[in-house]
Amino acid sequence: MLVRRALPSLFTVGNLFLGIISIIVAFQSKFEWAALLVIIGMLLDGLDGRVARALNAQSEFGKELDSLSDVISFGVAPAFIMYGVVLHELGWVGTVITAIFPICGALRLARFNVATGSTNYFIGLPITAAGGVLATLALYNELMPSPKITLPLFMLFLAYLMVSNIKYPNFKKVGIPRSTYYVVPAILIFVLVVFLYYPQMVNRLIFLPLAFYALYGVFKKKGKKARKRNPADDDDYEPLEEVIK
Repeated sequence: MLVRRALPSLFTVGNLFLGIISIIVAFQSKFEWAALLVIIGMLLDGLDGRVARALNAQSEFGKELDSLSDVISFGVAPAFIMYGVVLHELGWVGTVITAIFPICGALRLARFNVATGSTNYFIGLPITAAGGVLATLALYNELMPSPKITLPLFMLFLAYLMVSNIKYPNFKKVGIPRSTYYVVPAILIFVLVVFLYYPQMVNRLIFLPLAFYALYGVFKKKGKKARKRNPADDDDYEPLEEVIK
């Protein structure tokens, strides 16, 4: 019984551990590996909630621990990666931008934690996705035109998306059948081996679906505005008090 309750938290602590190591590795200018640790942390973060629901081991302790871990792994760590890549060259402006990203992530998590009810969408870009995009985006600095301008702007845009009212699909309700528990460690080991041998390729491939997810909500919202439909006739319309959660 104790193992069942502790198992989801072990995934969460593993995510936190990787976030802390990612920060240390970023200070050593090993940005590929720092981004890789953030991505592996995303895998653990995606498992802890599903395992908790499957084992009926959900708790307020686990919820708070998850949020605190996410601030470090997907807020602070990606911000330090970007700081090491380009923001350190911008002086105090780069320092402020570095701080803005995890602050917006913390605000996003605080809003999520106090929201009531359950929906099939998120309000604002989840910090997990935003951190994954930022960590892998930093690796494209050599391909970006004027990276000292474009990368900080992208970073601020991601920070805005986290605190915005834009809706994003919620895939956390997709559970893991109990019959497949035994394959989860095997999948994690396989993914880890692939990452270790092809970190650069994997980081860049993962950037694409994460970036698509981040932009999905923006274009969907613009598409709704372009149709100029009456909100009362829109099936996706939500009352104001639901939107601001």
